[in-house]
Amino acid sequence: MTTTPTGSKTVLTTLLHEVPPFIPDGAEVMTMTIELQPGDPGTPPHRHSGPVFGYMLSGEMLFELEGEAPRVIREGEAFWEPGGDVIHYQAANNLADRKSGFVVVMIGVPGEPMLTYVDAEELEARKDRRRGSSDA
Repeated sequence: MTTTPTGSKTVLTTLLHEVPPFIPDGAEVMTMTIELQPGDPGTPPHRHSGPVFGYMLSGEMLFELEGEAPRVIREGEAFWEPGGDVIHYQAANNLADRKSGFVVVMIGVPGEPMLTYVDAEELEARKDRRRGSSDA
């Protein structure tokens, strides 16, 4: 949705509107940019202690969350993940010939890491919850 406030030439464009399932009490917020080299598989499977909101600055990312099919997020598109117990399987550069980059805002539980890696044992135990694969 694009709106222009009365009397202003500023244009506001809503890229994403979500209601996260929870915001941790006393939440900590971290904003960062991430640059993926050509063909980079990205961070190994992990989870976040709270919701994460992002925006693709350049390129394309292959994005896969537990319970969802992998999808491509392109430059100019917004994305989010609920955090908590949901595994983030991949955020890979979908382009073999150029870098891709995005910005994320992570909302986390105070005193807990913003990102925790998932081990092979847990991945195996939860494989029935994965709807896609890295071959998507």
